[in-house]
Amino acid sequence: MSTVENDLQLALKHYFGFGKFKGLQEDVIKSIINNQNTFVIMPTGGGKSLCYQLPALVKDGTAIVISPLIALMKNQVDAIRGISSNNGIAHVLNSSLTKTEVKQVMQDIKSGITKLLYVAPESLTKEDYIEFLRTIQISFVAVDEAHCISEWGHDFRPEYRNIRAIIKRLGDDIPIIGLTATATPKVQEDILKNLGMTDAKTFKASFNRPNLYYEVRPKTKNVDADIIRFIKQNPGKSGIIYCLSRKRVEELAQVLQVNGISAVPYHAGLDAKTRAKHQDMFLMEDVDVVVATIAFGMGIDKPDVRFVIHHDIPKSIESYYQETGRAGRDGGEGHCLAFYSYKDVEKLEKFMSGKPVAEQEIGHALLQEIVAYAETSMSRRKFILHYFGEEFDEVNGEGAEMDDNVRHPKKKHEAQEDVVTLLKVIQNTKEIYKGKEVVNTLLGKVNALIKSHRTDEQPFFGIGKSKDDKYWMALLRQVLVAGLLKKDIETYGVLFLSPEGKNFISNPESFYMTEDHTYEETDDDTIVTAGKGGGGVADEVLLGMLKDLRKRVAKKLEVPPFAVFQDPSLEDMALKYPINIEELTNVHGVGDGKAKKYGKDFVQLIARYVQENEITRPDDLVVKSTGANSALKLYIIQSVDRKLPLDDIAAAKGLEMSDFIKEMEQIVYSGTKLNIDYWIDEILDEDQQEELYEYFLEAETDKISNAIEEFDGDYEDDEIRLYRIKFISEVAN
Repeated sequence: MSTVENDLQLALKHYFGFGKFKGLQEDVIKSIINNQNTFVIMPTGGGKSLCYQLPALVKDGTAIVISPLIALMKNQVDAIRGISSNNGIAHVLNSSLTKTEVKQVMQDIKSGITKLLYVAPESLTKEDYIEFLRTIQISFVAVDEAHCISEWGHDFRPEYRNIRAIIKRLGDDIPIIGLTATATPKVQEDILKNLGMTDAKTFKASFNRPNLYYEVRPKTKNVDADIIRFIKQNPGKSGIIYCLSRKRVEELAQVLQVNGISAVPYHAGLDAKTRAKHQDMFLMEDVDVVVATIAFGMGIDKPDVRFVIHHDIPKSIESYYQETGRAGRDGGEGHCLAFYSYKDVEKLEKFMSGKPVAEQEIGHALLQEIVAYAETSMSRRKFILHYFGEEFDEVNGEGAEMDDNVRHPKKKHEAQEDVVTLLKVIQNTKEIYKGKEVVNTLLGKVNALIKSHRTDEQPFFGIGKSKDDKYWMALLRQVLVAGLLKKDIETYGVLFLSPEGKNFISNPESFYMTEDHTYEETDDDTIVTAGKGGGGVADEVLLGMLKDLRKRVAKKLEVPPFAVFQDPSLEDMALKYPINIEELTNVHGVGDGKAKKYGKDFVQLIARYVQENEITRPDDLVVKSTGANSALKLYIIQSVDRKLPLDDIAAAKGLEMSDFIKEMEQIVYSGTKLNIDYWIDEILDEDQQEELYEYFLEAETDKISNAIEEFDGDYEDDEIRLYRIKFISEVAN
């Protein structure tokens, strides 16, 4: 062992108490000690901070660490102070300090005590700070969370763009170390260019986290029940649930609490004191689960998080990787479960609509990658690692079996001919198109871009018409991951043939394509319950008996069957086996009124069935709802009683009309009367009302899609839904 290596080992033991370095740490540290520009790409939990902390402690002068979050800086300063007898060894310089504190920091730096100075990029724009830092010896500048520089990174911050100019003002030849936990090749190039360190020595650790199990399930209306069931199957384990909106965070945390799960909410809308309290409760294991927006988790170092659930799909693969990376940092079990529905993606696209065009383009491209991840049937681990520019052997690679697609493989078929067709289209269109245009060319769909290049006049235009866009998109993604295509970094998303792709055209080989999942949207009136493994199914025999009973009850009362109980309610009964009226009120779409009016015969039938077939009833499936929603329901009932215009009621609660109608549907389907005649009379004349009344009275089902088909565009979707509310309210309640 050389003297340098020996000295580093001793320093590691002396300062941090570790016997040996982890992964690439030692090589990175040597590079920094030799004053080389250094770029470190290391996943969360890989030991990035030590890469600059140790050299800062052994080198002369003070190292400046640029970091985006005050909370992160504080954690790191506390950790460094914990290994030294002198508090001045590490300091923060940011807007939270008083004048006296700033004076103390400068004093400690001058006297050579301070080895690490943490600053936010904003602080480095202050003239007096720059003047002061020019007078001291700076050992190096570390730019932590360097992906903030790139607008392709998941956490872009414009102020990070000026860091290079600021470092130049501090002095010439100051070595720079850039560190990031997640970087696609595009982001890496951005960082190196922007920091002016294209000569940097780059160290890239593997992004594979073999102990994490990746799973995606379809997101249904029963998603809360699915989450509760999952947590109850993992009792006492720590977990994080990510939601996109603060409102959803609050609602879900409440639902978990009333269902006996210790959970707290965490989002930027809570005051700092509450946030800190909830974070500490989670870290100290006073609660098992934290429901959070992405504001939670930056710098949270809890090693034993056992599951990370995404209630909503995140905005990019980087965000997803970062957030799932908070599970199993101790090398133990980590279950990463995401619920996916394309509707969520459309919502995210809507949020982007007000942003500058360039930003929208980037956002859309990143979103399409996450859609591809959710819908793919190939190894999810291979997909993620390919995204980060890393190869993975999905048969023998470490952690290969920790993946729902690998454990439950989908159908495959030979697609050699289609691959050749796809590659030839890219070649014949001169490699100018992104994925969407390539697929449009295959399908023969004209748009402005295709027209401007006259692609629609080519003989191959529409050559892939016999298959749909989903098929070609899925094949394109798999061909990309197989390395036959590559994406251009500069013009993000444009597809080029790789040498292997060109070779495939002249020497085609067997190419087995995995058939993608289809996450079809459920009908607005149906509900699917996902159990363990993503598909809890109702007891078909009992369901048949319940439908027969419903028919008999409906006949006796001279109402259509759906007016007694909707199909989703019967399916839920055949899943939960309620045997008394109280339990029946926990079934989807059954309120107190409905349960009392129609429930007796149904619970008696279920009780008999349970006894005769010796069925063990699943207690945990009875999901209680919170009172938060009942306040809204009460408001709607009272407002309708006062005959307020429906659009005014919706606006007062910040609801879109379609969401407001949904709330009213839940009220009447649960058995409560809502008299909306005053509004129906405004929007439908007598003949129309009579026509709709007769339709629903005779209909086998109350599905809106059937009614729209029957009337062939005579009525708007909302008109039929509103009349259905009136009908159910009068006939069934």
